[in-house]
Amino acid sequence: MIRPHILLVEDELHIAGGLIFNLEQEGYSVVHVTTGEQALKQAPWSECLLVILDLMLPDMSGLDVCRQLRSRDPRLPVLILTALGKEQDRIAGLEAGADDYLTKPFSLTEFLLRVRGMVNRSRWYRSPKADDECFRFGDNLVFLKEHRARTVHGDIDLTDLEVRMLQVFFENEGTVLSREKLLESVWGLAPDTETRTLDNFIVRLRKYFEPTPARPRHFLTVRGKGYRFCRETTKS
Repeated sequence: MIRPHILLVEDELHIAGGLIFNLEQEGYSVVHVTTGEQALKQAPWSECLLVILDLMLPDMSGLDVCRQLRSRDPRLPVLILTALGKEQDRIAGLEAGADDYLTKPFSLTEFLLRVRGMVNRSRWYRSPKADDECFRFGDNLVFLKEHRARTVHGDIDLTDLEVRMLQVFFENEGTVLSREKLLESVWGLAPDTETRTLDNFIVRLRKYFEPTPARPRHFLTVRGKGYRFCRETTKS
């Protein structure tokens, strides 16, 4: 039987060796592969706590690997670890579905702290006994710790980023949140970053939770200012 493990997708063997050593020192079991194809063949990922993914792989783009991982398992945590450190590279990684993005060279202490946080969250929402209060609005129930929701359109699994955005909205119910605030709070991006990621996420939340996504009642656009979440049904 496969043990709970971290999947490391890294083709540079000297880097992989150091990561494996330090992760095992922290008590993790590590499965190491060097190509995107090998990573995708690890399915199902029921015992995978986290995927650490390089972007520059010998057989395919790490972004394509990330997209396929995300489409096959919406709750699988993915940490991109790459030498591509430009802002647009980070945005592309997050848009592909990664939960976090760390550039080489990196601090080993920071790397291990990020891994620990993501593994802990993975264990929380993959546990069948996870116990968390639900947040109710309209005909929707959201279980943030379990990363799942019961919506007007059926049951869905939520990604780490979707949970982060929902939590920010729930904690600021009724308050107009600027694009800059949401980009910084959810993605950690600079306020002046030009990206459609936020808008795409709002469209996705409306598709999940609004009875009629084209006429939202909960996730409202405040023209020229940002977005506002309303628990009670509200006309836009």
